[in-house]
Amino acid sequence: MNRWMSTLVLAALAAATLQAEPPTPFRSLARMPVREVTVFKDGHAFVLHAGKMPVDQNGDVVMDCLPCPVLGTFWPYSADKEARLTAVTAGQHKVLVDRTALNLRELIEANIGAEVTLTEFSKETNLVYRTTILGLPAQSGEELETLDPSGTGERLTLKGNVVLLKTAAGVKVVNLDRIQDISFTGDYNRALPREEFRNLLTLKLDWAGNKPQRKTDVDVGLLYLQRGIRWIPGYKVVIDGKGQAIVKLQATLINELADLNDVTALLVIGVPNFEFKDAVDPISLQQSVAQLSQYFRQDAQTAYGFANAVMSQQAMPMADYGGRRAAPEPAGHNMDLGPEIAGSGKNEDLFIYTVKHVVLRKGQRMVLTIGEFTMKYRDIYTLDIPYAPPPEIRRNNNAGREAELSRLFDAPKVLHKIRLSNSSEVPLTTAPALILRDERVLAQGLMMYASPGAETDLDITTAVDIRVKKTDNEIRRTPNAVNWQGDPYGRIDLAGKVTLTSFRKDAIEVEVIRHVLGNVDAAENGKVEMVNIFEDSTFAGASGACPSWWGWYSWPWWWNHFNGVGRITWTVKLDPNKPLELPYTWNYYWR
Repeated sequence: MNRWMSTLVLAALAAATLQAEPPTPFRSLARMPVREVTVFKDGHAFVLHAGKMPVDQNGDVVMDCLPCPVLGTFWPYSADKEARLTAVTAGQHKVLVDRTALNLRELIEANIGAEVTLTEFSKETNLVYRTTILGLPAQSGEELETLDPSGTGERLTLKGNVVLLKTAAGVKVVNLDRIQDISFTGDYNRALPREEFRNLLTLKLDWAGNKPQRKTDVDVGLLYLQRGIRWIPGYKVVIDGKGQAIVKLQATLINELADLNDVTALLVIGVPNFEFKDAVDPISLQQSVAQLSQYFRQDAQTAYGFANAVMSQQAMPMADYGGRRAAPEPAGHNMDLGPEIAGSGKNEDLFIYTVKHVVLRKGQRMVLTIGEFTMKYRDIYTLDIPYAPPPEIRRNNNAGREAELSRLFDAPKVLHKIRLSNSSEVPLTTAPALILRDERVLAQGLMMYASPGAETDLDITTAVDIRVKKTDNEIRRTPNAVNWQGDPYGRIDLAGKVTLTSFRKDAIEVEVIRHVLGNVDAAENGKVEMVNIFEDSTFAGASGACPSWWGWYSWPWWWNHFNGVGRITWTVKLDPNKPLELPYTWNYYWR
């Protein structure tokens, strides 16, 4: 009798343990779909989530969607007139998620109350018997929180390593490690709810005293800027040899952010300044750093949501962001968003291409054709002659520097280009450009930004059938030519000549640029100007960068008083087999 009473008490305790208050049953957590993304070429996207979402017993929307937005760009909103958004909270919550049972323990736990045939390990011989699974003893999270005086927050249920079985003799307690196998009689459950912590986003709604029903749906949305989607433009330029070009633009879309299903993608030419690109908003529950944008098409949904949003997130105190301290890298910091195109984006005016019905899962890439334009072009030939460093610099040159200077000034070449006139209503953005004629590849160049009505050049190849010869000679040297602040300065007068000879069948137009250090005196049929070397980087030539030797010389304080950088520009017609000479003179002061 006492044994049976003990069994009943044990069963009652087990039942009490098993009936502990469960966590919030979010077995299928709501996900708000992405409706629109505004994608920038630097890898950031302004994302719009919107849709009808169910409410919980409190009338709030709880979502298993926690973005990692740039600081200050997280804007939730409610478009339902009866439900006003009052706050947004982000936090870790205990939820139940249905998962497939993958091992013996999980199958036993998923089938409490089932009748089974069980094989139990024994040293002498394995025991095989029929039994009913009563449960697995466990300490609930609430019990653990009560037992822990430190108040560390929610805890997950702590499960034991034994199972309670109902047998003819009573309740048997068996260590799970002793169970070899089980056979179910009839159907059995293949999944079970598992407790786990999830980062959840809660949109707290004020229903003005009209508490909604559990099945009520409410129209809400989220807008935020986050790194994770990039579009890379690329052009194909097909020329006909008669001055007309077909320019096709395609976009490679790289998605490492979220699944896109029937989404409108706004592909932006140009990148606004993102002041806080290194600071992640604390609503993401991450101590990292991210970015900002406010330039969007006014008729886009993102513009509507941004203008009508309520900024009401519940976040950590701003004192935590008193300084830009070192922090963990943002989520997805090392994601593969493809190569960047140098020089693109920030110096371009903003323009948006709209692509509808985009379907692209996270981790996928997509190529889209987004535009085709007919433009005029003309063949041009350019010659940019590099200039020599001051004579003083050669005093300290070593063999390596002399070899580099020799390569720099060795036989300048004429470059064949095509000059496109952008007659379309959209800008040409900085991007790789494949150039073809008669379905044959001529070259790949870099399309530079050109607004509507402007022109841009695409390099084709070196024009080997145009010979270039440059000569420079000293014609006069005058010591003590001028005295300034008690110091004498000498003057060197020089004369140069560029000779061009074309071996092509037709006459061509050639643009020649010659820079010199000093002061240009004259240039026959050429345009002469002095370059502001402090503000105009083009004095370095077409490359737009200072020559490698520029840092070798410690420019003296007096140099700019007497000297400068002169630029001579010629645009000439070059007939076949008729050498053309372009003479010029200049002077240089030295000490």
